[in-house]
Amino acid sequence: MSVKDSRFSPLRLMNLAREREKNDAPTLTFSQDSWRRIRKNRSAVVAMALLALIIAVAFSSVWIAPHDPNHQDLYHSNLPPRIPGVSVHGFDGTVKVNGVVTDKYAEAGVPDDVNYYFGTDKLGRDLLSRLLFGVRVSLIIAFIAAFIDLTIGVTYGMISGILGERVDSLMQRVLEILAGIPTLVVLILMLSILKPGILTIIIAMIITGWIPMARIVRAQTLKLKSQEYVLAAAVLGQSKPVIAIRHILPNISGAVIVQMMFSIPQAIFFEAFLSFIGLGLRAPEASLGSLLNEGYKAFRVLPYQMWVPTVTLSVIMISFNLLADGLRDAFDPKMKE
Repeated sequence: MSVKDSRFSPLRLMNLAREREKNDAPTLTFSQDSWRRIRKNRSAVVAMALLALIIAVAFSSVWIAPHDPNHQDLYHSNLPPRIPGVSVHGFDGTVKVNGVVTDKYAEAGVPDDVNYYFGTDKLGRDLLSRLLFGVRVSLIIAFIAAFIDLTIGVTYGMISGILGERVDSLMQRVLEILAGIPTLVVLILMLSILKPGILTIIIAMIITGWIPMARIVRAQTLKLKSQEYVLAAAVLGQSKPVIAIRHILPNISGAVIVQMMFSIPQAIFFEAFLSFIGLGLRAPEASLGSLLNEGYKAFRVLPYQMWVPTVTLSVIMISFNLLADGLRDAFDPKMKE
């Protein structure tokens, strides 16, 4: 082989090295790689966009609600939806009675510039305004309960897993006792002491809602505390609280976030269930459950009063679950593209 062979010249080798560096994929951090995976999941991106829109609209309800959600006008009771510029039956303020189309707004003497986009209930309250405020209340309850569940569950699970042995055994027996108490029974007992409201619902969900989070965190802590980097930190003299916060917690954050995302729709559904059966918020406060309860009573005659909160609750539940599925796949490093 000739020394002057151009295939092995220094300049040729340098150019090949530069081309290889350009072709190599850039190194991504865990968060950057997770975000890249989420963006490739179309259902998760759509769910994230829907939830962002719903949350923004719900928490802006004080300013954008067209009417006072608690204002009653019996002359405007049970009006069908009317959207300006829409002539489709069912959204133009008309109903069909015995085959005859009737303009309910004209019969009630509603001015032309007053419109109820989702109709009104039996007390003449605007359903759109009540829906906006109801979604906000349900989201507030769910977010507060999820945050407290996150705090208690992560703390309890990490303490149980990092200490292990007798402490872990004792703490798990306490979990088993609490898990055997139905949340509905806890709420009914609390209603005999506290007044029905947001605080009562949140406390009832907190008492047993953090147990799944604690079990997941404990399992992940037991798995990670035998890893080499954790053992090295212990050999270097770091205390167990420092090891838990600096080394274990960052590595289980993915599982914690996914579990929290699943717990939020569960809390929303639980609040809606309680309000639907009459154990939740009291009138005139609105939530998705109370709107479902009111719409259910008039479903055969005025189906729109039930369809509006039903569709809203379904969209919120599905969006949170799709986003949670996408986050679970994104945070799993073993997940194949």
